[in-house]
Amino acid sequence: MRLSYIDYHTCGEPVRIVTSGYPQLTGAGILDKRRQARESYDHLRRAMMLEPRGHDGMYGVIPVAASHPEAAFGVLFTHNEGYSTMCGHATIALGRYAVEQGLVEATAPVTRFSIEAPCGLVRLACEVEGGQGNWKVGDVSFASVPAFVEARDLVVSVPGHGDIVTDIAYGGAYYCILPASRFGLDLMQTPVEEVVAAAGALTDQVRASHSITHPTEPDLGFLYGTIVTDEAEASEDSFNLCVFAERQIDRSPTGSGVTARMALDHAKGLIPLGRSRKIRSITGGTFTGKVVGPVDFPAAGAVTVEVGGRGHLAGEGSFVIEADDPLGHGFALPKRFAEIAG
Repeated sequence: MRLSYIDYHTCGEPVRIVTSGYPQLTGAGILDKRRQARESYDHLRRAMMLEPRGHDGMYGVIPVAASHPEAAFGVLFTHNEGYSTMCGHATIALGRYAVEQGLVEATAPVTRFSIEAPCGLVRLACEVEGGQGNWKVGDVSFASVPAFVEARDLVVSVPGHGDIVTDIAYGGAYYCILPASRFGLDLMQTPVEEVVAAAGALTDQVRASHSITHPTEPDLGFLYGTIVTDEAEASEDSFNLCVFAERQIDRSPTGSGVTARMALDHAKGLIPLGRSRKIRSITGGTFTGKVVGPVDFPAAGAVTVEVGGRGHLAGEGSFVIEADDPLGHGFALPKRFAEIAG
């Protein structure tokens, strides 16, 4: 079996887009297709995301037929553990992919179109130059699905850290958001593995103790990860680290996370409508975020957020999965030899 792909990255975070070889998904809606991929074809996600073809930090996109009439196409987002509901860094790379691969009709200086993600319709604006057959995409921005605050000042008992106060906000996925100082850490000085361990521990405890129900879609009601921030004022540029899925580190500032951060800061009265803020990642990469305005949605204070960045082409090719390869569908290294099956 062969799977063809194009690789991009956004601020260093990989985006592996499947271009051929993946079975056609027949679910009626995008969430049906997500369930079908998870239940019937998860071995292909593992083959593309995990070793020997990927790594623990790999991220991917499976393009699918859209069910929303305004969408040019639909997308499923994949990572080391499963399937995201939204991904901003991948959406930014998809803007370049869709224009330069001719999936949408290009118009200079800005090409606009929509894609259907599991969380809903996402509208893109791509800066383009060039001409027919030679389009080049620069910055890409997207307007989020409705973003809102799920919980304020939630107190969570975290082993090794005591009672931690966190907020939870939604930007296409749900995140705990808090400064590193709440763990007694300094984001800029503490070894990254300690920040990851603290963030992962908080995620585990919130998942175990706090029920999340999305206002319209049950499949979206789960905590995706934790975003640990610096101490910057809302008027300043800020660094953050997103730890998602199974302690996967986002190399980018996290598009859905920036969306959630902006919605949270706006709800706190820290970010007014229309003010842009730069959020930077562990690679130094930068996204911009801006609260565009309120949106009619069954969640108090819901807003639309615009997030922007730039994707870069990294490579392309095809993977071979041999039928007799015992590791052909990917593997993750065990923590101990006793975990080896058989």
